[in-house]
Amino acid sequence: MIFLRRAVLLAVLAFLVIPIAAVIAAPQPASAQARVRTRAEADAAAARARRMLAQLRVASPLSLRGYSHRRFQPKWGRHKGRCDVRETVLARDGRRVRRNAACHPVKGVWYSPYDGKRLKSERLVDVDHVVPLAYAWRSGAKRWSQARRRAFANDLTRPELVTVSHSANIAKGGQGPQSWRPRRRAYWCRYATSWITVKHHYRLSVTRSERVALANMLRTCR
Repeated sequence: MIFLRRAVLLAVLAFLVIPIAAVIAAPQPASAQARVRTRAEADAAAARARRMLAQLRVASPLSLRGYSHRRFQPKWGRHKGRCDVRETVLARDGRRVRRNAACHPVKGVWYSPYDGKRLKSERLVDVDHVVPLAYAWRSGAKRWSQARRRAFANDLTRPELVTVSHSANIAKGGQGPQSWRPRRRAYWCRYATSWITVKHHYRLSVTRSERVALANMLRTCR
């Protein structure tokens, strides 16, 4: 009888332990795995940005003499069909964007990563050059050909163009990261990596204070 009770007790314990072990051994949900991948990708991007930042040439800014917005961008470049680069960026960054026959957005919702604003009118948004044109001029673009400056101003490959609120774009103006940063601290990592990526690709120089500011912003990549 005693042996029978022990056998029953062991069977009950085994029944309880197996589900617990199964829970422990169960794979992570897809959402958790996605978060891990996203975190790993962000860490890798920040590491690349730090390496590129170290490779940028440090130099004093060039004179602004001779600069004009038109030296880069007499108008937005044509992209596909009737769409110019600005219209392409607005369609890329917006949600539920509707365009007229001329490709101009007439309806949509845009999120401004600089200040967190959600905007429902195309009149309230701008397409910002992450590295401002005047800033690029002083970083080396002054010595470029007109064709290269136009390519820079209409670059859809590098992270140079982003849709932001008109008010944030006006506040930023032609300033660099040592004197202006996005209001949303959560965007500092992305902003710094974009800035560095663009400057590295175009071999533009940085000032010492600019490099320090970018390095400090990269510390938020966590």
